[in-house]
Amino acid sequence: QVQLVESGGGLVQPGGSLRLSCAASGIGFSFYVMGWYRQAPGKQRELIATMDSGGSTSYVDSVKGRFTISGDNAKSTVYLQMNSLKPEDTAVYYCNRSPLRLALPWGQGTQVTVSS
Repeated sequence: QVQLVESGGGLVQPGGSLRLSCAASGIGFSFYVMGWYRQAPGKQRELIATMDSGGSTSYVDSVKGRFTISGDNAKSTVYLQMNSLKPEDTAVYYCNRSPLRLALPWGQGTQVTVSS
């Protein structure tokens, strides 16, 4: 059974850092584009970072220069290093394939709250 499990979220002050992890069981990442998505209260889920099988990455402008996506194919794990966090980064964070038509069942996500 394919399962995505996100972890690493929490409460952090503005300017702080967190490192999110997403572990996949039942399937590997090697041949797909993997992405981190987030959903803030009252907003649609948005794709914020992607990494392809060759290691090329892309980011939305709002996180560019602050967030870094990386992965370990041997561990079927994708990471999101988040630095210089802002209150507007508060959201539930998910990982999944990109584009969404290839999406796996969604995990439970991990809550990130940026607040003083």
